[in-house]
Amino acid sequence: MVLQPKDVVDRLTTRFDGLAPKASWGETSLFYNPNLALANGVYFCTVKEHDGANDKASCLDRPGVFRLALGLTVHRYEQLFGPRPARPHKGSAVVTGHDFTQLDVVMPHPVYAWMGWVQVLNPSDETFASMQPLFIESFGHVVQKFEKALARHQRHS
Repeated sequence: MVLQPKDVVDRLTTRFDGLAPKASWGETSLFYNPNLALANGVYFCTVKEHDGANDKASCLDRPGVFRLALGLTVHRYEQLFGPRPARPHKGSAVVTGHDFTQLDVVMPHPVYAWMGWVQVLNPSDETFASMQPLFIESFGHVVQKFEKALARHQRHS
């Protein structure tokens, strides 16, 4: 069974406490921001349903296609895919040899792989389940980043 964008958001917000969904421009961003302590919090993942001006490599404007994107730690990204690619020019995709339009395959994100982000288009139940260790590790990393950001915010308030 292929999941729908709402299913992905619901499953992640149910599983991980402190996630705050923010929807805009055909994308739902899940920020770790317990009690809305910071203006936005820290990005955990995104669910995107349409191409953007500088992000067309996945062809998200195809009917029913959406992307789940997740930020990994540098170590985990490089363990899975090797060295991170160079940052692409505006409107271009990274060069990794992947077909960024392929459905139900975890692969580097076409724009943000240089930052350690991955994508999967239209994840199936099985693929989503296989990603649980990635979600858990990434969530732990996001919590640490949030705590540092909150401490900085409180020092400067």
